[in-house]
Amino acid sequence: YTQICIDTQISVGDQDLSALGPCLRLLTLDDVLFRLLGPRRSPFFLPVTLTYVLIFVTGVVGNLLTCTVITKHRKMRTPTNLYLFSLAVSDLLVLLFGMPLEIYDLWQNYPFPFAEGVCSFKVFLFETVCFASVLNVTVLSVERYVAVVHPLKTRYAVTNKHAQRVIGGVWLASLVCAIPNTSLHGLRYYYLPEKVLESATCNLLKPQWIYNLVIQVTTVLFYFVPMVVISGLYLAIGVRLGREHRQRGRKPEKGSGTRTSWTIRVESSRRRQVTKMLAVVVLVFAICWAPFHIDRLLWSFITRWTDHMHNVFEYVHILSGVLFYLSSAVNPVIYNLLSTRFRERFLELVCSRLEPSASQGGSPPYCNRPSFRKGAVALVTNTQTRGRAQTDPRPAVIYSRGWDQELETTFM
Repeated sequence: YTQICIDTQISVGDQDLSALGPCLRLLTLDDVLFRLLGPRRSPFFLPVTLTYVLIFVTGVVGNLLTCTVITKHRKMRTPTNLYLFSLAVSDLLVLLFGMPLEIYDLWQNYPFPFAEGVCSFKVFLFETVCFASVLNVTVLSVERYVAVVHPLKTRYAVTNKHAQRVIGGVWLASLVCAIPNTSLHGLRYYYLPEKVLESATCNLLKPQWIYNLVIQVTTVLFYFVPMVVISGLYLAIGVRLGREHRQRGRKPEKGSGTRTSWTIRVESSRRRQVTKMLAVVVLVFAICWAPFHIDRLLWSFITRWTDHMHNVFEYVHILSGVLFYLSSAVNPVIYNLLSTRFRERFLELVCSRLEPSASQGGSPPYCNRPSFRKGAVALVTNTQTRGRAQTDPRPAVIYSRGWDQELETTFM
């Protein structure tokens, strides 16, 4: 036990500790740290940890499958899928490196057991992934807008090389923009009156107003502005697809000299499927990231905290963490539910891994299903080519190149 007087002996930056009283009489160090930093372990430790473990397993397996499917199959390496690959990489980074540190903080909020470099890496990782994710979703929406609303520009604006350059720019911009907030954080200690190693936390070191400004600016630039832009893009996409649907309904079916009505319906259906899937990805992203930014804005705007505010903030903080990591795990589930091609490639990859055991005990039933889509696409392509070749070979070449380009670059 020791007697500690706040007015002369406890200090931590410019924080006002007078609310604790003039002296902490005959308290253990743990009691003092509890009054200063709160409980070492979060009261929500067990349920949140179990939730995080489920998210971790689902997210790591799903995103690894996504990356493997895109890299293994050449026809899956389209511009759209390259952006999804980049998004999956950012999700894997936050799950593999960010979530373990988050779980440790739930279990042991202090002292921070690692060096200052790990603290900086943690902040830098979260900031980089935050920016990279929203920028990936934004450029993905721009690509979809160009493919649907301005299809003639896809030959030079929607290509793999262009997508790779854009993705490189996205990650470079994310790394640079993560530096300001990272530079504000580090290991913070209390002095009683000497440095107490047990009080180490990865926390804000610079003046609060600088942090507030950085958070408010980045939230506007990397959440609200992208969400407004993305909403406008998908509104334009919806208007264009609706207009095309109404125009097809008014036009009579044409003969074999042009693309058949059934072929056009297949093409339009696939375009709508991809657009619908990406719209769901964006919507889920916006919902999952909203509490994260609300959490940061609350911390940056509120200067005087009451007990009620602290209780509300604690629940918002837990919810924002769960949804933040959930957004890194849910995308592969969306791909599997809404994309026929991704679903088939996932099954193909899983079944290929099960072949050794299948030879002994028989393959699972879902591995024996025929793929209607492959046969349908082949039938469409052959029918188109024969129909065009019988009438005019020159339009056939033009249609064929445009159709193949569209299949390879805008459809997944």
